[in-house]
Amino acid sequence: MSEKITLEMSRRRALFAALAAPLSLALPFTLLRGSDAEAAQPVDPEAVQPTAQKTAQQIAQQTAAPQTAAPQTAPETGTERRQERRTSRTERRQERRTARTERRQERRTARKERREARRTARKERREERQTGRAQRRELRQGDEQKRQ
Repeated sequence: MSEKITLEMSRRRALFAALAAPLSLALPFTLLRGSDAEAAQPVDPEAVQPTAQKTAQQIAQQTAAPQTAAPQTAPETGTERRQERRTSRTERRQERRTARTERRQERRTARKERREARRTARKERREERQTGRAQRRELRQGDEQKRQ
């Protein structure tokens, strides 16, 4: 039984190796690279290095945060232009959101002020009515006392 399994495994491996080796050589280099944006760029033979030959310093430079010394006036690659468009789009969206939030807050405060003004005016009218009633009541009581 174990001989049968190893025989099948070795057949699979041999078949895979036989198909995978020529296929990997036949595929264009652009398909083996990372993204479409990178594949669309012209390739310099000097710039392309196998990943096994990258030094630790090169890897550290790639993973380090980009320096914010001076913004570029005209990005060179399509990826940079696309990223710039996305960034500006995101900033515009954020500005619209903050403007909306500020307008909403202004509406709320104005509403609150109007409500408070109505409440105070209502309260003053009530007090005037109550004092007017009290004065009329006193006058009536004074008139009744004079009659007696």
